[in-house]
Amino acid sequence: MTFEYVKALHIIFVVTWFAGLFYIVRLFIYQTEALQKPELERSILKPQLDLMASRLWYIITWPSAVLTLIFGTWVLSYRWGYMELGFMHAKLGFVFLLYIYHGFCHVLFKELQAGKSRWTSTQLRIWNEASTILLFAIVFLIVLKSTLSMAWGVLGLIGLSVTLMLGIRLYKKYRLKKEK
Repeated sequence: MTFEYVKALHIIFVVTWFAGLFYIVRLFIYQTEALQKPELERSILKPQLDLMASRLWYIITWPSAVLTLIFGTWVLSYRWGYMELGFMHAKLGFVFLLYIYHGFCHVLFKELQAGKSRWTSTQLRIWNEASTILLFAIVFLIVLKSTLSMAWGVLGLIGLSVTLMLGIRLYKKYRLKKEK
């Protein structure tokens, strides 16, 4: 009975972590665009966006990342035999990449809070899709529990990546056309 509760908590914190990761990069996009606005607009937008990003990052995203790790490790302790299976190694590899992604988002968060933006809003839109690709990889691996299916999964991820990039380009063209 305890296993089901721990697993449910793990899933809940995975969902809230991803929600935070998806939204924080969206806020990065808005912060970056606000830095390019005239001073009057920037002086209104930046403090509000900084506050929203700070609350999201420290109250939702970081705690969810930590709790995901705690409950995920706890779930794995009930199914330690999975550590002998290739799909779990692949899944944990993608989870590791997700924590690296999270860490890099922290670097971007700190820079934007300081009023510095190295990336354009288009680059951040592309960066935002990295977490989507990792989500697909992790979910398919844990549900299918097969590295044999991973070949199809890799093709699917490539297809998803191409579709996302095309979507970003189409959105950029639509946005530029609408602004004119």
